[in-house]
Amino acid sequence: MPILTSFTFISLNGFFKGANGDIGWHVHGTEENEYAADSLGHGNALVFGRVTYDMMAGYWPSEMAAKNDPTVAKGMNDAEKIVFSRTMKRAAWRNTRVVSGDIVAEMRRLKRGPGKDMTILGSGSIVTLFASHGLIDEFGIMVDPVALASGTPIFDGLDGRLVLRLIATRSFTSGAVLLRYAPVASA
Repeated sequence: MPILTSFTFISLNGFFKGANGDIGWHVHGTEENEYAADSLGHGNALVFGRVTYDMMAGYWPSEMAAKNDPTVAKGMNDAEKIVFSRTMKRAAWRNTRVVSGDIVAEMRRLKRGPGKDMTILGSGSIVTLFASHGLIDEFGIMVDPVALASGTPIFDGLDGRLVLRLIATRSFTSGAVLLRYAPVASA
């Protein structure tokens, strides 16, 4: 059965987006690019909400992405992608399937099936919703060495409590730290 992981970067004070949705503060150096390329090599299907999908689809198929990050761009463009949206009817980015309706029920169905493991990239509202329903098997949280004056906190609007146990860490020379957590069975 496929597992569902999430990957989100946050500020030191817990924001995954700054004011007005800004993510320009995220540190992304050589080591982080290598980590992204390695992660894409696992062949997971990528999962997005519409806002994150629009941002990713606006960059990764571009000539600039191919020039700046050719390995990551190829991995992003070749990957199977699922976008959850109530408003999108079709997706232009290659290998993308749009899912609307009851996304919790759809994710449960996907996790019971024979498909690929899946990774949610960003997509804070989707992460919060799926975490509230116990659907995420592992959380990857990259903490950047920056504090923001305001923004949207990770797990904004979480229903109840989410109890996690640390399963791995990795530090980067940029000062970013990757924390990997698994949910505790009875929260």
